[in-house]
Amino acid sequence: MIKFLLKGILRDKSKSLIPVCVISLGVFITVFMSGFVDGVLSEMISSNANLDTGHLKVMTKPYNENKDQLPNDLALLEIDLLIESLESEYPNLEWVPRIKFGGILDVPDVNGETIIQGPGIGLGLSILGEDKGEIERLSIKKSIVRGSMPENPNEILLSEVFSKKLKINPGDEVTFFGSTMEGSMVFESFVMSGTVMFGNPVLDRSTFIVDFKKTQMILDMENGSSELLAYFKTDFYDDKTALKIESNFNKKYLKSEDEFAPIILSLRNQNDLGATLDLVDSFSFIFISIFVIAMSLVLWNTGLIGGLRRYQEFGIRLALGESKKHVYSLLIIESIIIGFIGSTFGTGLGFILCYYMQETGIDISEALTNSVVIIPSVLKAKVSSNLLYLGYIPGLISIVFGTALAGRGIFKRNTSKLFKELEV
Repeated sequence: MIKFLLKGILRDKSKSLIPVCVISLGVFITVFMSGFVDGVLSEMISSNANLDTGHLKVMTKPYNENKDQLPNDLALLEIDLLIESLESEYPNLEWVPRIKFGGILDVPDVNGETIIQGPGIGLGLSILGEDKGEIERLSIKKSIVRGSMPENPNEILLSEVFSKKLKINPGDEVTFFGSTMEGSMVFESFVMSGTVMFGNPVLDRSTFIVDFKKTQMILDMENGSSELLAYFKTDFYDDKTALKIESNFNKKYLKSEDEFAPIILSLRNQNDLGATLDLVDSFSFIFISIFVIAMSLVLWNTGLIGGLRRYQEFGIRLALGESKKHVYSLLIIESIIIGFIGSTFGTGLGFILCYYMQETGIDISEALTNSVVIIPSVLKAKVSSNLLYLGYIPGLISIVFGTALAGRGIFKRNTSKLFKELEV
């Protein structure tokens, strides 16, 4: 029977062409938009996690309240013991210390006189030694524009934009002016080994990177850190698990009298990312619902038009003794076949365009020049197995639903009038 219906669909183009085109177009738009939005939002979450928030972040309570001021006098201490305790309690997480600090970079001439200087934000990262986790996480090696990676603690990296502002090249010397954890002035000379491009205006504007242990030394932060970032070892953010860890950990220090007691914040509760996560979770459902309703209405009208054209066909089949239920059921099966064909075309085209956008993307760096939010400068789609569900399930549901509504006219046929109609 299915073979018979398939032949009828292929031979009678007027029966299937419009529904197949409608479904293909609708599924194509749904698959592409879902993949594109999912890619952009996922990249935004990943960028924030890698560059700033982590999947979870540990800070002292007063540091969290004043974090925009980079108050390293309120930083975490005895981090070795804290990391050991956290690793024992949460073995599925990788804990990474980072130091954020502000200061001025001064470019001297051969006589030590200032040529130019500018304020910058320093990142103390583990970029020397065997642990390459931070280098890979921030794609520092891949982001090198000029020069090379630091090979000793006295070498630093500057963002490409910042280095151009200071008019310096790899190998030039710069002097850092700032304050230590205790409030004392610090002056430290470095050699710029290279420049990097993070691809984010917030970091590219005035960032420089110093090795973590060197940062501890110059800021008098022995065994201290501004914050501890935690990443799931699977590399994927698990919102439910993160919120559970946040709640359980903070309960321990809820009534603590220590004003420097540590707290944990999940990614959701930083940088207003909760709304983004909720959007990721709800987008697919909302988009599919809208698509199914819209396509069902279109296909319902298409089915009504097709039903009017096939009115005599249904009448002949009923007059020959075929039951109304049988005609209706075959009409539904026929719509499923058409839906499968249309969904296949639409999903295939959507996958192709999503893959292309995943590899190339859309560069919006110029539009983010004055942005203060961490947003990826290249918007890319994301190809995943979920796109199959987003293509086939709505495509099939919409045409079956539309056909079911349009096919109700079969049961309204009055068999006693059929012979009179057929005499005409």
